Amino acid sequence: MAVDGEAGRRPNGIAVLLHELMAQPMAGPLAALIIITLTFSLTTSTFFTIGNLSLLFQQSVVVGTLALGQTLIVLVAGIDLACGAILVFGTVVIGSLAAQNELLAMALGLLACLAAASINGIVITRFRLPPFIVTLGTLAVLAAVSRLYTRSQSYPISSDFLTILGTGPTSGLVTFTYGSMLWIVLTLVLSYLLNQTPWGVRVYAIGNSPSAARLNGIHVGRVAFSVYAFAGLFYFLAAWQALGRTPIADPSGYQTANLDAITAVVIGGTSLFGGRGGVAGTFVGALIVTVLKNGLTQAGIDSLYQQIATGILVVLAVGTDQYISRGRRS
Repeated sequence: MAVDGEAGRRPNGIAVLLHELMAQPMAGPLAALIIITLTFSLTTSTFFTIGNLSLLFQQSVVVGTLALGQTLIVLVAGIDLACGAILVFGTVVIGSLAAQNELLAMALGLLACLAAASINGIVITRFRLPPFIVTLGTLAVLAAVSRLYTRSQSYPISSDFLTILGTGPTSGLVTFTYGSMLWIVLTLVLSYLLNQTPWGVRVYAIGNSPSAARLNGIHVGRVAFSVYAFAGLFYFLAAWQALGRTPIADPSGYQTANLDAITAVVIGGTSLFGGRGGVAGTFVGALIVTVLKNGLTQAGIDSLYQQIATGILVVLAVGTDQYISRGRRS
């Protein structure tokens, strides 16, 4: 009887497997993505179709690439509220020069994004100001500069080279754009850099404890600056993808990109306290953000309510992150 009692108290094999799966960082985001997808598939007749699923993935690339740069910054316990503004600034610089010289336009667009992101990094690391305040200021400055530079006018883009990331092989209703391919490649490359290189180890070390990182010989300021500067490259690539998605450089475009990118990062399991998470989760998080907006659109929900839903989602994600972080510290 004792043996039977002990056997009865043994955890069921399926229960153990489920527990191990849920302990994985990707489990929560994947479960959320599946639940949201099933919900919209059952409540709308147009969501779960080949054409819409193809469109959904295309809609994810700009926020997804933007969120990769945001992930780097959040991993060192920073935040970049200006990522969307840097993207828009890059598009208007490219758009304003596209008719004159495409390569020059791309080069100056890259320089603009790198410069804006690097200035954030210099101010934050050199003067040790809070990233929230610095990037909030950059957001306000770049939003105004983009409008002043363009005189609040938009630039239509007709260049095949500048819009190439919005095109790609097509099979029936499915189009796999070059922008989508680029997003996948960037995710894989950045995942390798974070998990398989000394630089990646330093990034996580700084996020976990800057003081401990210094004691271990890590130049915290230098690595943190490299993170902000590197993020600028992703913002530029997101700007290029944006021109492929919508061939027009609009200074008032992508107004919710900052919130969407941060939401994707946090929902994907990267802690706002730094040192925990990764780009694989961000990839899924970007899909969640897009699936939510796409599904609500298919259901006929007004865009303002979509913003409310996104805001609630990020608050819930941050609350969950804080709860998990407290549990780890206790």
